Amino acid sequence: MNRTILVSGASGIVGYGVLKALKNTGKNLLLIGTTIYDDSVAQGFCDVLEKAVPTKDENYINWLLSIIKKHNVDLIIPGIEADLYKWSSHKDMIENAGAILVTNNLSLIELCKDKWVFYKELSKINSPYLIQTSLVTEFTEIVKMFGLPFLLKPKRGFASKGIVKVINEDVFNLHKGQIGEILMVQEIVGNEEEEFTTSAFCDGKGSYYASMTLKRKLAKDGYTDRAETYVLEDIDKVLNHFCVYLKPIGPTNFQFRRHNGELKLLEINPRISSSTSIRTAFGYNESEMILDYYLENKEPVQPQLRTGKAVRYTEDKIFFDDRNNL
Repeated sequence: MNRTILVSGASGIVGYGVLKALKNTGKNLLLIGTTIYDDSVAQGFCDVLEKAVPTKDENYINWLLSIIKKHNVDLIIPGIEADLYKWSSHKDMIENAGAILVTNNLSLIELCKDKWVFYKELSKINSPYLIQTSLVTEFTEIVKMFGLPFLLKPKRGFASKGIVKVINEDVFNLHKGQIGEILMVQEIVGNEEEEFTTSAFCDGKGSYYASMTLKRKLAKDGYTDRAETYVLEDIDKVLNHFCVYLKPIGPTNFQFRRHNGELKLLEINPRISSSTSIRTAFGYNESEMILDYYLENKEPVQPQLRTGKAVRYTEDKIFFDDRNNL
């Protein structure tokens, strides 16, 4: 059966990563990509490209509903975080238009919007994987708790954007006024050589069907730049800990650092992560799992994974104007 799939943010690393993974399934799919950009790489990865209204625009949802109806879209996958939040808050309208929305547990999505709220929630169960975090504004008190250096981290945000490494009181004072409303204070744990990203396809009932871990190094923009497949011996225990309490459903990304021999949670992203194209290359195609789970009611199974390393690099995508080549 022919299926029509819409992926937003098609010009970004997540969006075109999902589109490439969907093409790799070999299924009979019509792929709709959306992007706000007039000139982007997106057209190279989808069958139909639609120019999107910015997500924050007041007419965005009406535009999205019109695209769903125009193409008889069966399923929509968010390729950017803003769309995940916007779509989730309009889930009923989207599904009434005829499309299945790939979203996570709505309460988890809401919880993940604010990292301080998320921290306070998991503190209720004394989660051993939390990184110590505070809203204290006195420098000497923070140093007593966390030592130097420590981090000032945006309560809302993604891809490590806006994080300040505080090395002395002068740096701290530049940002002190933002603590509480915009920033929170966090202990530095582990190091960049022991950072991991794990994607799990969760069942919404307290467990998960499949998972894959990469040991990674980040690029300056906060996305995975280099990665290698990795087996974390204690990952099952850690994932079950979070699944039991948070009940994630569908593709969910967990990011960790190892600190004094133990895993510490950097954050949870209730969506497909930027490493999805790398995972697909090693045999973990979570986009195909989405098709099976949401459209065919098939539970995903743990795939046999290849091992190795991945390096991201800049590549040219050429679109010829055939009118000038006749």
